[in-house]
Amino acid sequence: MRFNHKGRMIATILIGILVLGCFSACGSSSKSGSSSGSGKYLFVNTDTEDTFRASLAEAITAAASEAGITLDYQESGNSVDQQKAIIEEAANNGYSGCICRLADVNTALQMEVAAGDMPIVFVNNEPDSDLLKDSEYVYVGSPEEDAGTFEAEYVWETLGKPSSLNLIIIKGEKGHSATEGRTKAVLNYFKDNSVEANVTFSDYADWSTETAYDYMSVATAVGAKYDAVISNNDSMALGVVEYMEDNGISTKDIPVCGVDATTDGCESIANGGMQFTVLQSAEGQAQKAVEAIKAMGSGNSVLDIEGASEDGKYIWVDFEKVDSSNVASYQ
Repeated sequence: MRFNHKGRMIATILIGILVLGCFSACGSSSKSGSSSGSGKYLFVNTDTEDTFRASLAEAITAAASEAGITLDYQESGNSVDQQKAIIEEAANNGYSGCICRLADVNTALQMEVAAGDMPIVFVNNEPDSDLLKDSEYVYVGSPEEDAGTFEAEYVWETLGKPSSLNLIIIKGEKGHSATEGRTKAVLNYFKDNSVEANVTFSDYADWSTETAYDYMSVATAVGAKYDAVISNNDSMALGVVEYMEDNGISTKDIPVCGVDATTDGCESIANGGMQFTVLQSAEGQAQKAVEAIKAMGSGNSVLDIEGASEDGKYIWVDFEKVDSSNVASYQ
């Protein structure tokens, strides 16, 4: 039986968007560089189709409200040109700052040029460090390598620290910083511990539950053996669990791990489906993103914000390990 977890979260974020108003409807369309947007901030997102992106968008709008700032919300989809146009329009209308979830991680420089003097906080898709600048172009997120390391560590210890194992890795969006960082960290962990990790199947499931389910079917069809399945997020891990349960494969004997500690992911752990996840705090990232853009929009430094790196380019929110022993605390 297939399931889809998007509907409830998307409905919630749409309500938030309607309450806050839309940039394209409320902001001036003037290109004169007037100060009509002074004191206003923009959040340009790609979409809310992924569970974590929806949670983050909801949390950012809530954090902005709590911080007492006006934050206009706009979606660009995966169009780089549309995202650039939205940011350029905000800059020309005197907006004080922008929070941006990049449509393409390789286009950060284009967005910075479009922003002019308007500072940007990047979220959920990490640009190259060379494109970040102290208190002007900042990334707020969680260190992706930690998530992959925690997953690999859990699998290895749960399986009794074997010298070799067969592994399926279900990856997220191709080119996404989280996909690359988490996947590399998994492989590096096993290498660093002299473990022969045989990746018998791996593909990009774009954070999708249904695609992960289908890939497990493909893996079975090609005869891929696996002692564990590591996914780059919970939604995909849930698709893996669903496939295994539908086909009589024990998730007790074969660990399935995810990332995000979503409501559905934690429920699965509590019910004996997934074994492990890593909390990526949407609320924590949202609070830091809003705190950072408010400071930067007022011409202040981010260095005093908890979690800020010494170079002022990053604000980190730590990942947290979640399994059956502590999952109740995250539900």
